[in-house]
Amino acid sequence: MSTYLIHPSPVLHGEAQINTSKNAVLPIMAGALLCQSPVVLHDTPALTDVDSMAEVLTACGARVERRGRDMRITAGDLRQPEDAQAVQRLRASILVLGPLCARLGEGRVALPGGCAIGQRPIDIHLRGLKTLGAEVSQEGSVASAKGSLAGGSIYLDFPSVGATENLLMAAVLARGVTRIENAAKEPEIVDLADFLTACGARILGAGTGTLVIDGVRQLRGTEYTPIPDRIEAGTLACAAAITEGSILLRGARSDHLRALLFKLRETGMLVQEDSRGLCLRGRAKRGVDVRTLSYPGFPTDLQAPMMTVCCKAKGQSVFLETIFENRYMHAVALSRMGADIRTEGRMAVVQGGQTLHGAAVEATDLRAGAALMLAGLMAQGETRLLDEAGHIDRGYEHLDEKLRGLGADICKQ
Repeated sequence: MSTYLIHPSPVLHGEAQINTSKNAVLPIMAGALLCQSPVVLHDTPALTDVDSMAEVLTACGARVERRGRDMRITAGDLRQPEDAQAVQRLRASILVLGPLCARLGEGRVALPGGCAIGQRPIDIHLRGLKTLGAEVSQEGSVASAKGSLAGGSIYLDFPSVGATENLLMAAVLARGVTRIENAAKEPEIVDLADFLTACGARILGAGTGTLVIDGVRQLRGTEYTPIPDRIEAGTLACAAAITEGSILLRGARSDHLRALLFKLRETGMLVQEDSRGLCLRGRAKRGVDVRTLSYPGFPTDLQAPMMTVCCKAKGQSVFLETIFENRYMHAVALSRMGADIRTEGRMAVVQGGQTLHGAAVEATDLRAGAALMLAGLMAQGETRLLDEAGHIDRGYEHLDEKLRGLGADICKQ
């Protein structure tokens, strides 16, 4: 449990280094289970979700060693995970199902947990594995896939990131050619494909709606550095928009953040791109309309921080959340702080320009916690942010310290 005490921080300035992406590291860690020899991942973030995935891999028989910020994963001998609690703590643990089935001919995992932001059904994962020849079942809290995998044509009803990752990993060791239509296009998918290709996989189409995988007999280990975290970069960019900041986000990739940067420019922010990363200056002056979509649309993980920006900007902003049905829990806390927000179903209307006041609020999920931390930077008085479940540390490495390094008045108890 953590408590953050936040006071008004009118201007942020300076530089922040963007860490490697949690959402890229977790599937790559699962992908290491496909390799016969060790994998070394460089500059992995110190996050509880990464630690939890390491526990899941250990439960699968892999050896995971931390050496500073590098991680060495040796998965020569695998088994079915018996530590159900380790698996259920982490939503991304479902990603070991495909690699286990591909390596062992069978995979069994307890259904995962994570933030309570809506339904995350795994039926797309199981239907895809069934197309590849596996016998699939879901009994109580356990999902399983068993059988010798062979190539096939898969159509995803929704471009699910998790399902695309799971099926991509299963297909790289399946006999023959697999075609995945309506695949997710996120940068993390491309990063996973690049990692697997470095290990000897044959993959075409990463970053497009169609993936073609020519199965190979085995994969070898490699050394790999995952991409920068676009959600961390986007959250810090929103902090600059709230505080009339002038900050450099070192390592941030503008090509991964086009939708957010377009909206920030629309609010009146100045955004410049150079070889060092992203430079942001000014503040949000005007409200904008935001519709979350699969990549390259506006990311659902930045909806909450962007709503906080729109509380600062004058005028009306309209949000439509199309990915998760329960992702406006932060709106209640923002309203307690003085924001004018009305929600109905998947829509939220924000009347910006209201004065926010510090209050005792709680992080109900990872991105909501980050949004409330940002709200405290512009609220009058003290904001006391309780994160009883440790949501923020799951996805941000020392977010409070990075903000403090930019001039924010924030401390963690």
